[in-house]
Amino acid sequence: MIRLWGKSHHDQEKDLQKSESKIDELKAALGPLSGRCLLYCNDACLKRYLEARNWNVDKSKKMLEETLKWRSTYKPEEICWSEVASEGETGKVFRANFHDRHGRTVLILRPGKQNTTALDNQMRHLVYLLENAILNLPEYQEQMVWLIDFTGWSFNTSVPIKSARDTINILQNHYPERLFLAFLYSPPRIFEAFWKAVKYLLDAKTFQKVKFVYPKDKSSVELMSSYFDVENLPTDFGGKATMNYDHEEFSRLMAQDDVKSANLWGFGDKLQHASNGLSVAEVSPELPYLAPAS
Repeated sequence: MIRLWGKSHHDQEKDLQKSESKIDELKAALGPLSGRCLLYCNDACLKRYLEARNWNVDKSKKMLEETLKWRSTYKPEEICWSEVASEGETGKVFRANFHDRHGRTVLILRPGKQNTTALDNQMRHLVYLLENAILNLPEYQEQMVWLIDFTGWSFNTSVPIKSARDTINILQNHYPERLFLAFLYSPPRIFEAFWKAVKYLLDAKTFQKVKFVYPKDKSSVELMSSYFDVENLPTDFGGKATMNYDHEEFSRLMAQDDVKSANLWGFGDKLQHASNGLSVAEVSPELPYLAPAS
C-alpha cells in the first residue's frame, strides 16, 4: 500500500479501494490475456499505466495495448547481452552496483562515452538495460534512478534529436512510472541548447523528474545526499567511491541476468548460453567495477 501523507487512515482506505476498483476495471476492459501478456499485466503494472493516464481507464487501456503490441514485435525481454555488448564497451550506460536510499536500481549514463553510430542498436542496448534494471529491483520497489555524467560531452558526442525522441517515447509510453528521477550532473553550458530542443518532448510528469545538479550548489549537494549514501556514490557524482567500469566483469553479470530473465519469461530452456559464450557456471556473481576510493 502507498502511504498517503497528510491523509487520515479512513481516506487512505478509500483511496486504496478506489485504486483497486480501477485496476479491476482496467483488467476487465483488457479482456482475457495469456502467455507473456498475462505475465506482464499484473496488478502493479496496471496501476502504473493508470497512474500515467491519471486513472482514466480508457486512456490507460489504449496505452497498455500499444505497449503489448510494441513488446510483441520488439521483444525486449529476449534481447541478450551478447547482441548489444559492443555498445557497452566504453561503459556509456550500465547498471550501478549500488541502489539509492530507497532500494531503487541506479542506471549510470555517460553520453560522452558514445562509441557507436547505429541508432537502432543503441536503442536496443538502452532497452536491454531498462529491462535489466527492472529485473534487479527489490520486491518492494518499482522504480529506477538515472545518474547522468556529462564528462566529455560535446555536440559531437551528443545523441541525435531522433535518438532522444525515440528514447523519450519508449520510456514514457512503454515504461510508465518506472523512472523516479533523472539527475543531470554538472551539464556544460553548451548543453542548454540541446536541452531546449529536447525538453518539449517530455510530458509534464517526466519533466518534473529531471533534476539539474551542480557540485558547488548547496541545494544540489543536499539533494544528492538525501537520495544516496555518499560512501557508495562515485566521486563523479559528488560521492566517495571510485567509478571504474570493467566491461568484462559487467558482461559476466549480464550473462547471469540473461539466464534469470529467460527463466522469468518462460524460455530458459531455449537459452543455449549467455552472452559471449559464457556458461552459467562461468558467470561471476560479483560486480567489482565501482571500487571504494582509497
